[in-house]
Amino acid sequence: MSDVFSKEKRSWLMSRISGRDTKPEIAVRRILHAMGYRFRLHVRQIPGNPDIVLPRHRKVVFVHGCFWHGHAGCPRSKRPSTNVGFWNAKIDANMARDERAVRGLVGDGWRVLVIWECETRMQDQLIEKLSEFMRDKENN
Repeated sequence: MSDVFSKEKRSWLMSRISGRDTKPEIAVRRILHAMGYRFRLHVRQIPGNPDIVLPRHRKVVFVHGCFWHGHAGCPRSKRPSTNVGFWNAKIDANMARDERAVRGLVGDGWRVLVIWECETRMQDQLIEKLSEFMRDKENN
């Protein structure tokens, strides 16, 4: 199926997509803040530039968009049917970068949680997942 937008319109729309302070990130931040946790955002000194860093607990949270980070099995991660070579290389590189970041963080003693965009739509399950992660002292 071809794109419903013109090439210029699609380019303009894609250029408006931000990599930080996204709606899913803000939802996760609100929950953590309401739970009483304080955190830092996008700390560049830490491998992978995590979305949320809880230095006191030595934990980080990544909030990944299903499309951009290639969430396996998620309908939101369907790859485009146009410009296939570009999108496959882009998303595969993002996934490889994510894996390197997690390995680096775990190697440095951080505990890592990845939350997918689709998980932020089920608030009760998200709260439970965050609560469990923050309670768990051994989980990586």
